Amino acid sequence: MKKNSYFYIVLITLVATLGGLLFGYDTAVISGAEGALQAYFTDSLGLSSLVHGITVSSALIGCIIGGFVSGYFASNIGRKYSLVIAAVLFILSALGSAYPEFLFFTKGEPSIALLITFNIYRIIGGIGVGLASAVAPMYISEMAPPKIRGTLVSLNQFAIILGMLVVYFVNYGIANGQTIEWINDIGWRYMFLSEAIPAALFLVLLFTVPETPRYLILKNEDKKAMSVLNRLYEKAVATATLVEIKSSFDKHQGKAKLFSFGKAIVIIGILLSVFQQFVGINVALYYAPRIFESMGAGRDASMFQTIIMGLVNVVFTLIAIFTVDKFGRKPLLIIGSIGMTIGMFGVATMAYTNTIGIGTLIFIIIYTASFMMSWGPVVWVLISEIFPNKIRGQAVAIAVAAQWAANYFISSTYPAMMEISGGLTYSFYGLMSLLSAIFIWKFVPETKGRSLEELESQLVKSNEETQQKGDSKYTHETAYKTN
Repeated sequence: MKKNSYFYIVLITLVATLGGLLFGYDTAVISGAEGALQAYFTDSLGLSSLVHGITVSSALIGCIIGGFVSGYFASNIGRKYSLVIAAVLFILSALGSAYPEFLFFTKGEPSIALLITFNIYRIIGGIGVGLASAVAPMYISEMAPPKIRGTLVSLNQFAIILGMLVVYFVNYGIANGQTIEWINDIGWRYMFLSEAIPAALFLVLLFTVPETPRYLILKNEDKKAMSVLNRLYEKAVATATLVEIKSSFDKHQGKAKLFSFGKAIVIIGILLSVFQQFVGINVALYYAPRIFESMGAGRDASMFQTIIMGLVNVVFTLIAIFTVDKFGRKPLLIIGSIGMTIGMFGVATMAYTNTIGIGTLIFIIIYTASFMMSWGPVVWVLISEIFPNKIRGQAVAIAVAAQWAANYFISSTYPAMMEISGGLTYSFYGLMSLLSAIFIWKFVPETKGRSLEELESQLVKSNEETQQKGDSKYTHETAYKTN
């Protein structure tokens, strides 16, 4: 890596991570607005808590769609212009969610049709989130040198958490000192509208960054790819990297089917995504103010406690950024799973005993901090690097779509589950946290410090050896071990 190229790759990464910031902003803005949405739509129209849960989680439908189509867009128009599309969708969603009455409805007169229109705008934003969540880590991974790839991809998670923290402050600033009537009528609109500012900045800055060399080689634009590589590496290293990337495509020409490299790698990617959501993180993020209110805090206090949680999330995400390329992916994930298990079972115990106090905040912080130093950033790192070049676009799309589908299931069922039993609900998330540790320990490979093409080569070699040996005990993890 060139001495003067470090600043260049960091700048490129920061632009890409604005997609992560908007990911976090869009998904967390609902935490401040969901109470007002319940009053404005659900309660005034006499609808059920299930409808409210679906409304709060409606953006996730778009996230699933965005995840599924991300592979098509990333493989056909490129990583960069897929992010451009995501930025445009963020802007449209911010404007439409803030004023869903535009053109067709009268302001201040909620109706079923208006509720559906609001959800459509949220779904549009969700498609942007789905695209950005898949393509931004992919873009960073394909641009980053192997030695700092984990750190740079983890910056995307930091941006997600920063986006959540920023919107917590924005929501708090909008709601602080205002009457509940004003918030339920006007305040929630400002919360959604505020997203248009970072979305517009993201759109403008994307036109200043290059396409990834791996996508350019995929499209036989070797000269452009070489130009990008020359910005990152000394000439000899850039040439060798170009040859290595081209070789990874040439070896498997015509073998672009999803399971060309075996089913295990795809299944592991999917399960990483599903476990990341089944541990219940987005329940804590989406419903944080309501959780604190249910434990006895007032509205302003609950919003403030949400900010505290957001600050803790930022600090512990930084821990992951500075350790993922030193300690590796597996140790961080296992440690995080243990911490999440302790935190969520602690919250469950307090819910069972109807104990109200600072203990709830402490256990939630333990839980979210453990997630942010492990499953938050590291899963995105693994998903961006474990799949071979030839299938990366479609495999990442499947994994991300599975992640958003799991997210939607968990988030939309939370209100109904809480009506049955809070303790049982949080115990379920604690159990999933425990199972996630076992899954990582038994099945997930370590990938730190190795080029994407080296990882791919080891995977191909292991598949060939497995076929020759017919050894059913030859696990997927050995695929990534050097000889």
